[in-house]
Amino acid sequence: MIRARFDEGPVLELRGTGARPRAVELIGPRARVEAALTGRGTTWRAVLPLRASRWSGPALPLPTGVYEVGVTPADGGGPQPVEAEIPLTQLGTLRAQLGDGALVVGPPVDPAYDSGEGQDALERRYATRPQGLENAVFFESFYGRNASCNPLAIDRELARAAPDVVRYWSVVDLSVQVPEGAVPVVEGSPEWWRARGAARLLVVNDWLRRRFARRPGQVVLQTWHGTPLKRLALHRRGFDPRRILAVLRESRRWNVLLAQNGYGAAILRAAYAFRRRPVWVEGYPRNDVLVTGDGSAVRRELGIGADERVLLYAPTWRDDRERIVDFLDLDRLAAAAGAVVLVRGHSRTLLPGADARGTRVVDVTAYPDVARLLLAADALITDYSSVMFDFTVTGRPVYFFVPDLAHYRGELRGFYFDLAATAPGPLVSTQAELEEALADDTLTARHADRYAAWRARFNARDDGGAAERVVARILDQGFIDR
Repeated sequence: MIRARFDEGPVLELRGTGARPRAVELIGPRARVEAALTGRGTTWRAVLPLRASRWSGPALPLPTGVYEVGVTPADGGGPQPVEAEIPLTQLGTLRAQLGDGALVVGPPVDPAYDSGEGQDALERRYATRPQGLENAVFFESFYGRNASCNPLAIDRELARAAPDVVRYWSVVDLSVQVPEGAVPVVEGSPEWWRARGAARLLVVNDWLRRRFARRPGQVVLQTWHGTPLKRLALHRRGFDPRRILAVLRESRRWNVLLAQNGYGAAILRAAYAFRRRPVWVEGYPRNDVLVTGDGSAVRRELGIGADERVLLYAPTWRDDRERIVDFLDLDRLAAAAGAVVLVRGHSRTLLPGADARGTRVVDVTAYPDVARLLLAADALITDYSSVMFDFTVTGRPVYFFVPDLAHYRGELRGFYFDLAATAPGPLVSTQAELEEALADDTLTARHADRYAAWRARFNARDDGGAAERVVARILDQGFIDR
């Protein structure tokens, strides 16, 4: 028999009778925790911390999700499920419920507010509050799934240039590590609603959710999250009138739009009907590190040697599926290329997906900041992801693995330009072709002219100083005070 309870820490404590198990684990899609086991004879105790550390970072509350609770018997065999049950419990940094052999972890939002009526009440309380604005910035990246991208780079420069400004970060739960000195606010909590309604400046890289209405004096800086190859917003096929209205309503919330380059500025302005308001073409702050940093620290975090070849596989998401594409045998690719393969799913695959595993395969979908992964990679393998426009800042090789090119371009999204005619690297459609390309030392020289033209068109402002220029404009225009 096994008994279970939650305790301070927070931890899940299991007590059982019989021989002490060989292992007790929590196994989730993006995190895994092993218990500390004690006891001899006829009783044993397992303490499972509801916190985890990844990539040499601090121990943080477990990411939201469902975790298998497995007890591996001392006499061998696979993990056995735990049948004990505990009702939903608030544990300060998270909510947890145990039942049917699974631990369900949720964000630390009071259940009283975690409903349509509760959220409506918070919106009325904070979004229309009569109080003045706070000299603060509200940051959100990829809907709070991580603290990364252009908002992160702007945060770091703002902390240096105006250290007294309060910096709030919107997060889905407290497993998301925020920058030093910033204040995490969990989406949907009273603190989140108050911070978003009170901050003078909002810096976001995607749509604003939960019925945002800009208050008088508030400024929204939309940094977006990539130069577009695939069609966006009003340019997508088959738009119905409701979707068109949603796009127009969203873009009218923005005061300023940030673009990586002039090409991206023109596309984003047209796709979102963003007229008569400024577009700042300053390069992408997230790419500053690709000019000023080096990848040695990231390699150490990932347990990769300084001399090992590193390939980053970063496909985009598909509108017709939730999880990362699985066109490649990553173990085989790593062996054929003599490399460590880092696999990075799109932010939209972070919550529904699970880590890929392999002998020389490291799933870095949950790694906080993709820019640092680009810095650590010797080459990029992608398909239609905007990461192609960022990685070329490094000058390193790019390979385009596009087995579904005709379907993606013709049916799912459509492109703004002919990728095959302008790509700064080879386009391949089978794993064998990709492995052959990775072994061909002449490809870099053969694509040198295209690569140079690509960088001149898309990376002219990615010079390492984008964040400094953006923050200087924020301060010069009085969006916040120093």
